[in-house]
Amino acid sequence: MAETAYVPRLRAEYDKSIRSKLTEQFGYANVMQVPRLDKVVLNMGVGEAVNDRKKAETAAADLALIAGQKAIVTYSRVAIATFKLRENQPIGCKVTLRKAKMYEFIDRLINVALPRVRDFRGLNPKSFDGRGNYSLGIKEHIIFPEIDFDKAGETWGMDVTVCTTAATDDEARALLTAFNFPFRQ
Repeated sequence: MAETAYVPRLRAEYDKSIRSKLTEQFGYANVMQVPRLDKVVLNMGVGEAVNDRKKAETAAADLALIAGQKAIVTYSRVAIATFKLRENQPIGCKVTLRKAKMYEFIDRLINVALPRVRDFRGLNPKSFDGRGNYSLGIKEHIIFPEIDFDKAGETWGMDVTVCTTAATDDEARALLTAFNFPFRQ
């Protein structure tokens, strides 16, 4: 008896309607040309970790809660005297999400976390890199429901990079708009 694999809601929506809509819009000849989500990279830079090693580990634990996957601590490569930074000091953490966890995270980001941001006016439509990847910054990581607001000692910002297989920014913008990314007009 074979188990049916769990398919996230956004992946099912992509397979059902978004792929055909993009094929029609851009006139792709092959199914493999249609842009799709490749990965999501979450990065948290913790500058205060220079003075206190525990802060990078706390940030990594919070990031692991948000992502649902273990985060790795990033270390400095060079020493910068003006910032009191030595080589191989913990200065942040990151996690890369793919497949089901990526779709789950994007679903939570769009439908739960972003509506909780104070004075949210939409995402900047110019934050594409020219190769179909989109980056956004979040000022407070406590907008995610996984983080208990009362237990969070500090709030850190984080970068979210959504990597797609799109060749151009226009294709990536169409893909992310189809996934209901709230871009500013």
